[in-house]
Amino acid sequence: MTPIRLLCAATVALLLTACGSSPQHNFYLLSAENQTVASGQSPSLGIGPIEIPEYLNRNSLVYSRGSNQLHIASFERWAEPLADGIQRVLGLNLAAELGTQNIRPHPWQRTDAPAYAVQLWVLSLDAADQAAELVVEWRVSRPGETGTLERRISRLSQPLPGPGWQAADAAGAYSRLLQALSTEIATVIRAAEASGDR
Repeated sequence: MTPIRLLCAATVALLLTACGSSPQHNFYLLSAENQTVASGQSPSLGIGPIEIPEYLNRNSLVYSRGSNQLHIASFERWAEPLADGIQRVLGLNLAAELGTQNIRPHPWQRTDAPAYAVQLWVLSLDAADQAAELVVEWRVSRPGETGTLERRISRLSQPLPGPGWQAADAAGAYSRLLQALSTEIATVIRAAEASGDR
């Protein structure tokens, strides 16, 4: 074998070895905590848009490390865009909370606007030390009408199972945070329905 062929064979062998030893990527989904199947069609809910900070807008899970530092978990990844996952889970949670199947992701057709629209601005979503935390500004409004039924900033936290927590623990805690947020939002919509604010 010529020196060039020998060099090429060695290079291919090294590349195959490197590929075979690459760490495996793990993929995670946010999940709806309440699996109740809704049966009604009222109220109709529009979910979105969902805005997230640009530093979270990536495939990898991202955690703060203090002192304005971030850790990007290169091999721990979301199975879908984070904003899409939040929109999906919020819709499922609110459907269960309010007993409605009439959920519409943003954008919806102007001629088929929902009774209530829920919009989110995620300010922070993080898992550090012993807890996961969600800070989010949210608004409930009625499409086509001026004004807002409710607008507030919620700061929610969920415990993590000790300092050795894994990415799956963080994804589970984030899902529980979205359930707690959904309960807050559902309370506002129930009050509006009960008062006849339609």
